[in-house]
Amino acid sequence: MGEIIMDQYILGIETSCDETAVAIVRNGTELIANVVASQIESHKRFGGVVPEIASRHHVEQVTLVLEEALEEADMKMEEIDAIAVTEGPGLVGALLVGVNAAKALAFAYQKPLVGVQHIAGHIYANRLMKEFEFPLLSLVVSGGHTELILMKEHGSFEVIGETRDDAAGEAYDKVARTLKLPYPGGPHIDRLAHEGEVTIDFPRAWLENDSFDFSFSGLKSSVINTLHNAKQKGIELKQEDIAASFQESVVDVLSTKAYKAAKQYGVKQVIVAGGVAANKGLRARLEEKFGSDEELELLIPPLHLCTDNAAMIAAAGTVAFNQGHRAGWDLNGNPSLSLERYAKRSVTK
Repeated sequence: MGEIIMDQYILGIETSCDETAVAIVRNGTELIANVVASQIESHKRFGGVVPEIASRHHVEQVTLVLEEALEEADMKMEEIDAIAVTEGPGLVGALLVGVNAAKALAFAYQKPLVGVQHIAGHIYANRLMKEFEFPLLSLVVSGGHTELILMKEHGSFEVIGETRDDAAGEAYDKVARTLKLPYPGGPHIDRLAHEGEVTIDFPRAWLENDSFDFSFSGLKSSVINTLHNAKQKGIELKQEDIAASFQESVVDVLSTKAYKAAKQYGVKQVIVAGGVAANKGLRARLEEKFGSDEELELLIPPLHLCTDNAAMIAAAGTVAFNQGHRAGWDLNGNPSLSLERYAKRSVTK
């Protein structure tokens, strides 16, 4: 008789910023339950995430979200094989809520505990759509990160390009504030961009010829200066055109550098990860850029897996768990945990 392969269920917990999330993933690729409690309404009046408020909301929500996820999956904790949790990067107070909830569960039910790096989670959200084919390139575009990451195998992350100043998401938020748009600003700029026309040729920071790094600080400053100069001269600029012109510059740089890197490194897949992956303008430009290249497959996760969620943490945690990673009771929130440091951690069993 053939060997019976048992299904593996990993429970993920994500509380790195302003979403309290719990999910259950089967075998690293199949989403069984995914519950997210957003705090956007609480932070909107402050124009950004307030760490203390975020942490308090996580404390209030984490148990309720856990119970809802188990109910959605029709499972009990006894059926879970391991618990994965975001250990960093993120807001330290917010991270601590998730880490301690995970440790409490692991202790109470005697389950293995796995720490996961947040950006690794965003990357592995794509594996819930389709199996990875290596080597692959990941374009990570989130609130605080803009990176190009080469993966030659599971759990291997080589950063070949990163932001030197403002990440794309930060530039979106700062430009949105200047335009007096509500928080979070990114979706509002994306919406306005589709209503406007590209009337201003904002700068693009290509940097050195051989560099895959990014820089959006100059673009952000150019938009702000253009708006201030127009106001001083009594010239009224259409918000929609400013948004369209700004977004054109961002997606041009992101798509061009991603395509150049994909060809140079000879990858089979290009996957997009992070909250800004929900941007319709970016999605359309990437599909246009990669669509005609039969040698490259483009993967962009559905909208509900672009923003912070626990499904991605469970998916990445499945790989880490199967590679032998285990966290001890000294697991802590690590607000500056880098992908490189996460990838190089020694395996303990």
